[in-house]
Amino acid sequence: MTDTLSETKPSRPPFWRDVRVIRVVAQAVALVTVVLTVRYLLNNLVNNLNDVGISTKFDFLDSPARFQVKDSNFDPDSSIRALIWRGVQNTAASAFVGILLALAIGVTVGVGRLSTNWVVRKLSTLYVETLRNIPPLVIIIFFGFAIFTFGPFSPFSPGSPPGEITFPGTDATLLMYSNQRLGIPSIATGENSGIFWILLLVALVVAAGVWRWRTRVNIETGEPHRRVRYSLGAFLGLGIIAFFVLGVPITGSFPEVSEGGRLIDGGLDTNNAYVSVTLALALYTGSHIAEIVRGSILAVPKGQNEAASALALSGFQRYRFVVLPQAARIAIPPTINQFLNLTKNTSLAAAVAYPDLTQVVRTAIGNDQPSPQMILILMGCYLAFSIVISLILNVVNRRFQLAGR
Repeated sequence: MTDTLSETKPSRPPFWRDVRVIRVVAQAVALVTVVLTVRYLLNNLVNNLNDVGISTKFDFLDSPARFQVKDSNFDPDSSIRALIWRGVQNTAASAFVGILLALAIGVTVGVGRLSTNWVVRKLSTLYVETLRNIPPLVIIIFFGFAIFTFGPFSPFSPGSPPGEITFPGTDATLLMYSNQRLGIPSIATGENSGIFWILLLVALVVAAGVWRWRTRVNIETGEPHRRVRYSLGAFLGLGIIAFFVLGVPITGSFPEVSEGGRLIDGGLDTNNAYVSVTLALALYTGSHIAEIVRGSILAVPKGQNEAASALALSGFQRYRFVVLPQAARIAIPPTINQFLNLTKNTSLAAAVAYPDLTQVVRTAIGNDQPSPQMILILMGCYLAFSIVISLILNVVNRRFQLAGR
């Protein structure tokens, strides 16, 4: 009896009850439904546009834009394609800086909400509960008008020079500010600067190799890896050698008022609209990231903190080596969504007249460019932004996840 049961093989269910078959069929049906729906909508759109005499072609991309982009050297005779690319650059500039600021703010405030210091904890809580409950558009308008346009900063004109903050003990300008423009120091390239950047890239590759070497030494011998110290030393050492061998290929550039008194020469200057959008979105998104960080830290098993304390680690060491690396595995996926939201929220920049992608597309449509094609391009650009950010951060997420065995 036992032998008979052991030799009996389980029979496979019929294909209409097989989970794998049902899954494939369901996906195929969903794909066909989506394709047919999109095809129907596109045909309907094309037919309606043809009925009213609107072209569905994209040859308008080579026509001149016929308007100037605020605070840029964009030529109005340039094509619509160049105009869209300018909008993409402006959106990317705001999104990139905003993401960095939001991440720094979110991690700091998230850790601060769990601080044992009453003042730090309450201030962090006040920041989160205030900023995340205000629409980002309102925050952008507040910065654009209450801080800059009608705020305490003086106008930028020949009769009203901007305010300046200099480096202590020098005449070099650290910050130049007004209600219209801001200027900060930057780097000015000189002779052999191209070779210098290539050598810096080589130094970065060498530093990555040193990092891997110190990691391998730590694994094989148990010695402290000191990866940061060795890698940073290799990078800075090679960079300094290249800097002097090439004869100072880069120098500092500091902002100064132009001869006409209306522009900023030297340094890196920007306008109040860019600062308003970037800073507002960073503060708003940072409040959400702070809650993600706080929840991720609380999700780390309590025994990890107790073990770190038993090893006599300080509060900073406990967070640096034990808590935050484990919390990052939990925090990264929802943080990716916040980065995507920040990038898409740059479309609110029209409230302060910042020429982002949405703003330049709207202006082009107002100048008799075909709206269906322009909106389709706009949607495609934001989709491309989201895909690129997701791909990059998903790679980072996989690096943080525990490898299965």
